This record gives sequence, C-alpha cells and structure tokens, in this order.
Amino acid sequence: MTIHHETHGHGVPLLLGFPLMASAWPGDPELAVRKGYLDRLTDRYRVLVVDYPNLAPGIGKSDPIPASELTADRVCSDLLAVASAAGFDRFAFWGFSWGGVVGLQLACRTNRLTALVCGGWPPLGGPYGDMLGITRRMAAAPEVPVRTDQFVTFYESVQGWPEADAVERIACPRMTFTGSADEMDYPGEVKLRIAATLRERRRELERLGWRVTEIPGRDHGVFTDPATVVPVVREFLDSAT
Repeated sequence: MTIHHETHGHGVPLLLGFPLMASAWPGDPELAVRKGYLDRLTDRYRVLVVDYPNLAPGIGKSDPIPASELTADRVCSDLLAVASAAGFDRFAFWGFSWGGVVGLQLACRTNRLTALVCGGWPPLGGPYGDMLGITRRMAAAPEVPVRTDQFVTFYESVQGWPEADAVERIACPRMTFTGSADEMDYPGEVKLRIAATLRERRRELERLGWRVTEIPGRDHGVFTDPATVVPVVREFLDSAT
C-alpha cells in the first residue's frame, strides 16, 4: 500500500497530522492553509505531511484502505511506518479533531513522540460514543461525500478504550487546545461540547502535566487559520522540543 507523504523544512521532526494533508483537500483546494502552517514552521521544524486517510476518490495520492481495516491499531501502525520512511526516529505529533484523537492513540502506543499537540478534542471526557453514532448516521446517508464508513470502524475500535488510565501514562510534553466556542450540533440532537468538556477537565489535565489553551471566540474551524493557531502551538513546541 502506498501512503503519499512529503517533508518540508529542516530541523526538529514534526508530523503534522489530519486534517492537514500533503495534497489538496476539499476545504483547501489551493493548499493555502497548508502553506500557512509550513511558512510558520519550517524555519525550525522538518514537517511531515501525509495523505491519510483517503477521504474520497480523487482526494490525495494515497491508496485507499478498506473501510473495515481503519482501526486505531492500523492507523497508528501506518503513521509510524510513514514516520520511519521519512527518517523520523522520534518526532513531535500535532493533530486536530480526528487528528487529535489519533495523536492520543499514538502517544499511548509508542515512546517515539517527543511532544503531543491534541487540538479540537478533549484528552479526557472525549465523546467517543457520540462520534460512533454520528459516523454511523453519516455513513448511511448517500449525500455525504467522504468515506465515513472507515471512521465508523475507527470509532468502533476505541469503544471501551481506558481513557483515564491511558492518558495518565502519556509521558511526553503535551498540549491541548481548542476554540472557546467549539461546539457542534449533529442530527439526532447530538451536541459535541469540545470546548466545554476541555474547560470542565482543565484542572485535572493540568495536574497531569498538560498545557491547556482556549483561543477566544473561535469555533472548530480555528485550525484553518494558521496565523492564529501556529503562534499559540509553536510557543509550546519550541519550549518542549
């Protein structure tokens, strides 16, 4: 299986995970968002970006993975293999939303991370059950343009994950952030309270050594604004790596 990836810059290894991609994605057809990240990182970091997962036909250059195989174990194994192929022995990982979920899974499965940035997802109190229901409904809706069925497999694989024990064992420097207005409504009266959950668990996370940051007035789309996000996260990464 081919997983397309690219590296940019020189210096400290940093894997910039989903939703940033090596190739264009629907929300960033001109790669402007990706460029905004790279322009602000590559003076100090060797940044690895990956087309993973395959979101839909024609998006990215990686081979598709059968939907039934995209478990958390598979995702972590694939990303570690890509990091090795890029010459990254140890590296920092920065993901947002589903990428933040993946970062937690990676940090609990390997000692290769030098730092972890989990954006747009609370490391404690994560709504894994809600996401399984949401992705199942989206996978059953013919008008949804992305391969949501693979995310059903992923969220099925993390049901029952011992979150509290696993997160407590993460030893690398770690940061979590989100916009202060990060709350999303889905059909079926499901509300994802990302910012509120992070706020509720802030003291507990800080006791465990996490840096917790809210970006005032921003919602889940804050990741598309590298001018705002990168300086906040880079201050942490520069001190951690």
